[in-house]
Amino acid sequence: MFQIDQKSRKSIYRQVVDNITGLIMRGVLAPGSRLPSVRELSRQLLINPNTVAKAYRELEKYGYIYTAAGLGTFVSEVDTERIDMEKYSAIKDRLSFYISELYYMGLDDDKVMETVKEIIDKRGAADD
Repeated sequence: MFQIDQKSRKSIYRQVVDNITGLIMRGVLAPGSRLPSVRELSRQLLINPNTVAKAYRELEKYGYIYTAAGLGTFVSEVDTERIDMEKYSAIKDRLSFYISELYYMGLDDDKVMETVKEIIDKRGAADD
């Protein structure tokens, strides 16, 4: 169920967070479902327990999961409107960073817009 790509440019911590949020948002992990403990998941994925703990803290901070002392960690009832706005904000921040990188490379406004349009056009063609 949980997957880590050791060759990915994305950090392992981010992969854990994205993997679990994706499973929750798609309904694979239903509200009330018990997640593996930090130790269980770290053994399963062959990663450091601190990485899993950090991912769980972020997921709990944003309301995806909750911990019941002595019982374990569970999937929360997800307020999709709140999470969507938080995710939108996070994505917008990342997008801003990458657009800044294009400017630092020396691209002008027209070339940056052309690049963004090219990405959007590819996405549209993939949906057809």
